[in-house]
Amino acid sequence: MRDVLVSLFILGSLPTCFRRPFIGLLMFTLLAYMRLQDLTWGFARFQRWSLFVAIVTLAGFFVTRGDKRFMLGDLRNWMMVGLALLVGASLVAGGYTTKGDLSIYIDFLKVLGVAVFTTGVVKNREYLRILVWVVALSFGFYGVKNGVASIVSGGSLQIIQGPGGMLSDNNDFALALCMGAPMLLCLGFSETRPLLKRVFIGMVPLMLLTIMATHSRGAFLAISATIPVLVWRSRNRVAGFAVAGLLALTAVLVAPKSYVERLSTIKQYETEGSAKGRLEAWGVAFNMIQSNPVLGVGFDKFQRNYKRYDPKALTEEEGGPGTRVAHNSYLQIWAECGTPAFLLYLGLIGLSFLDLWRLRREAERRYYTSWILSYATMFEASMAAFVVGSFFLNRAHFDLFYHFVAIIAVFGVIARAEMASSPSPTAAGGARGPLEWVGERGFGRGPRQRGFARAGLSS
Repeated sequence: MRDVLVSLFILGSLPTCFRRPFIGLLMFTLLAYMRLQDLTWGFARFQRWSLFVAIVTLAGFFVTRGDKRFMLGDLRNWMMVGLALLVGASLVAGGYTTKGDLSIYIDFLKVLGVAVFTTGVVKNREYLRILVWVVALSFGFYGVKNGVASIVSGGSLQIIQGPGGMLSDNNDFALALCMGAPMLLCLGFSETRPLLKRVFIGMVPLMLLTIMATHSRGAFLAISATIPVLVWRSRNRVAGFAVAGLLALTAVLVAPKSYVERLSTIKQYETEGSAKGRLEAWGVAFNMIQSNPVLGVGFDKFQRNYKRYDPKALTEEEGGPGTRVAHNSYLQIWAECGTPAFLLYLGLIGLSFLDLWRLRREAERRYYTSWILSYATMFEASMAAFVVGSFFLNRAHFDLFYHFVAIIAVFGVIARAEMASSPSPTAAGGARGPLEWVGERGFGRGPRQRGFARAGLSS
């Protein structure tokens, strides 16, 4: 029955996806992050729903009327196009390309395509708000679902894995939740409706429990980097650090013994098997980089070239641990795709943070202390989680990262347009323009001034 309901829901949305491409983007996002198909057990689980939605949405985008301009003036879009070309070049230069290689490369092109497409259909604040809600609540669903299960079981559940797709691995799943937790927290603090505020904020502790239940050490470091960002951007840093300290103490007291023992191995990186293997893989990656600085060893060909750059490595057949992945997103793309691709990858990260910091300064200068600062804090904390977490994971092609780059670019354009069209509340006569005072104050450090929201909307 569940298969039928999910199938009818997706198929029933296709006509709307055709008429309104933004709805198609939302449906694609829902399938990518909430993984509706993985909540079934029968025929619906194995259908290529995302492909169907993508085809119908793109057809509607080019056939229907409306503004079809992408953000061609934003350097990040061109950098993603350049990254696609460089990754393709590395695939060819690496030699012996199989059908599997081409399939993985096409999947990567889809990831970049969705990111660029996002900049073409998200045109206003309302669209941005809805898209952010869909992403945040998709991860919130699994955070609550698995968090409750962990409580009911008394922490005796096995290591929790993700639902599927890019989230199937427990480490990838935990990283996505680390990026989703700040979204729910900031949306909760900026929400004016009490019920929704409580729901959003109430999801966060359950998400943290789920992150613990994955036993991911990389996620622990990622969330440890995220919390200081949120506290530093809060209105009362002293209180924020005090609350963070209490939460940390509570986490230590309630954490399962197996999780505490897992984290303790971080200190034993020189002898602990998994950590030692990462260090060895990083050394092999540097060898690859030195020998192939321009185009790397080939997209997704790290393992195939591992023994070539580490002759001492024993395969599983030889009684050894086998070849390894890079276990570091930065070294992964550098070793596989070369230095130019690596620099573009770093550029996407750097420009996203720079855009957020500039927006924050401008918003604070103009006394916009509600939704713009809240969203800036939200994206900054989520990106911090990715930057730290991906240092220990092989996720240079993580869907969510590229989608975040596009969403941050859209946020910058929309926020600047709104600030430019609305006089500062400190202007002569306290002119309010098309904005009106509301009680919502938002989440983010700024002048102690009541926030703004466009009439009829709340964030």
